Amino acid sequence: MLIKNRKGEIVVTNEKQNNLLKKLYGTVRGRKILKFLTQPFVSKIVGVFMDSGLSVFMIKRFIKSSGIDTSQYNMIKFRSYNDFFTRTIKPEMRPIDYNENHLISPCDSKLSVYKINKDSIFRIKDSYYRVADLVTNEFLARRFINGWCMIFRLEVDDYHRYCYIDGGEKTNNFFIQGQLHTVNPIALRRYNIYKRNSREYTIMHTDNFGDVVQVEVGAMMVGRICNHHSEYRFNRGEEKGMFQFGGSTIVLIFEENSVVPDEDILANTASGYETVVKYGEKIGKKMICQDFPNL
Repeated sequence: MLIKNRKGEIVVTNEKQNNLLKKLYGTVRGRKILKFLTQPFVSKIVGVFMDSGLSVFMIKRFIKSSGIDTSQYNMIKFRSYNDFFTRTIKPEMRPIDYNENHLISPCDSKLSVYKINKDSIFRIKDSYYRVADLVTNEFLARRFINGWCMIFRLEVDDYHRYCYIDGGEKTNNFFIQGQLHTVNPIALRRYNIYKRNSREYTIMHTDNFGDVVQVEVGAMMVGRICNHHSEYRFNRGEEKGMFQFGGSTIVLIFEENSVVPDEDILANTASGYETVVKYGEKIGKKMICQDFPNL
């Protein structure tokens, strides 16, 4: 992956996880292994293990291999690996931008931004989706043509809790079960995709950015998406939910003429780079603010 930080510096990341996924999803043997691993009884066993005290031994090894700065987190006595994976960060480490004209990031992640047209296809966790495929709703997707699709990719060492990007009201959550099809990996290169990740979405009627669809994307195996609220009145910067082990991408879908991403993020995406962003920081502006750059 090609990544830059907000200073424009190239960031070096650990490619071990990405290389493993390529082997699993891109080879015949890997797909057979995945077919077994994604069986419900296997996922349940793995989930129970990650929630149990037996998984605690993995924590120190993971901290060391990932270079996690534990001083940023509330390092309590963790009861399981999932307990550690969903650890909370000290509030001062992630200050929230409360300027109502600013769009904030919902999470720590690597961000890419794209305009949406009727033929747009987006790569999300090594699968390819139209907006309509992502939410399994053609009618809803049409509302967002000419808007923006923002893809926030979390890596395993990122903070795995996420917040609301603005104040507003939300609908219920809609869960979509993942699927795996053991077909030729050449399908990755065209729209005839062979896997879908489990995901959950809601429509947020925001105070400043119109209607926004937020989609949390999990993994095929044990990625669990834990949203705190169903229908709900929310506040900017309030915690919306968290990923347990295996979950790892958020997608925000905006209507036309609602927001404009920051210039560095636009330029990075156009050049093939993701941009490192943090929970609560500014990543764009309300559309009406473009004529007033100091807002």
